[in-house]
Amino acid sequence: MSSAVSNNTNVAAGSAAGGEVAGNGAMSNLFTTLLVAQIKNQDPLSPADPSAFVNQLTQLSQMEALQKLASQGSSNSASLQSLQMLGLGAQVGSLVQAKVEQLHLAQGAVQTSFSLQSPAAEASLLLTGSDGQTQRIALGSRPAGESSYLLDPVKLGLSPGDYRLRIETDSKEVAPLELVTELSRVKLGAGGNVLLALGTLAEVGPEAITQFRGRAATPSH
Repeated sequence: MSSAVSNNTNVAAGSAAGGEVAGNGAMSNLFTTLLVAQIKNQDPLSPADPSAFVNQLTQLSQMEALQKLASQGSSNSASLQSLQMLGLGAQVGSLVQAKVEQLHLAQGAVQTSFSLQSPAAEASLLLTGSDGQTQRIALGSRPAGESSYLLDPVKLGLSPGDYRLRIETDSKEVAPLELVTELSRVKLGAGGNVLLALGTLAEVGPEAITQFRGRAATPSH
């Protein structure tokens, strides 16, 4: 009976201890509460090993240290996010170049770019619509390095909608397509990640940006 009471009291003390760690991390008060409860309810004929208390203190100290690290990590992440938002927000209105895997095409032509590791006798742009159908657009021979292409949905007979796209060559090289357009907005996504709106064409993360091309010169009067 005494053992059962002791176990129940220890469980209750452990629960209270967990609450204190989660609440304010008052480690000294927490350990004192746990120590008194265990000494008070231990079996007099079989007292607890003092080293067990030391082990418990060590474990609780480690728990508090980990919680502090996690809290500091969250705080640092939020600070970095705020700085990133401020820095990128200052670039709104600038012309940027960004890797995209998907575009929302309407009627307007879109300036794109891509880079090849080696020359291609025949390069192609592959566009896959939401219906799963893929259209291959021949781009002709392309040198190694950067090339540009004006993607005109009207001339190509493309219906408005979302398209996944990539570049392929006759040598089986695959390259991402890069969009050249104005950075219209910086926002936080549902998961707390920073997102860059490229007009109505696409939304990408900061890692997708390959170039900041500056702002267009305003005509003088």
